[in-house]
Amino acid sequence: MDRPIVYNSDLHFEHGQWASELAFWEDELKSFNHRLEELVQRWTKREVLKELEHFQNEFDLHAGVIEQLYEAIEAHETRIAAQEKTGRASVDTQLFQSHLKVRGKMEDQRQIYAELKKRFFLFLTKYM
Repeated sequence: MDRPIVYNSDLHFEHGQWASELAFWEDELKSFNHRLEELVQRWTKREVLKELEHFQNEFDLHAGVIEQLYEAIEAHETRIAAQEKTGRASVDTQLFQSHLKVRGKMEDQRQIYAELKKRFFLFLTKYM
């Protein structure tokens, strides 16, 4: 059975898409944190402040994951660049498996982040 050839350029393209998505999430988190700051000024109820703190912690965790994903992409780009220096345009199996792991992490984080945003918007609807 012939395996399809995966080219370095295809992985570079996907990495670029991921980096753009991560940058968008970073911008959104800045906006969400700004909204939290506004709400802290408006609310003094302990249960509301507790929820605000929860979202702040969630946003901090997500920011950490974004940083880890950036680092994984950069490390993978470095490995691809090293492979390209050998003159190979296609990806070896080990490198592709590594790429699939990062892809899986991105897909997982998309779901986690979408759920976080959904919960945050419901919270905003309730307290804005």
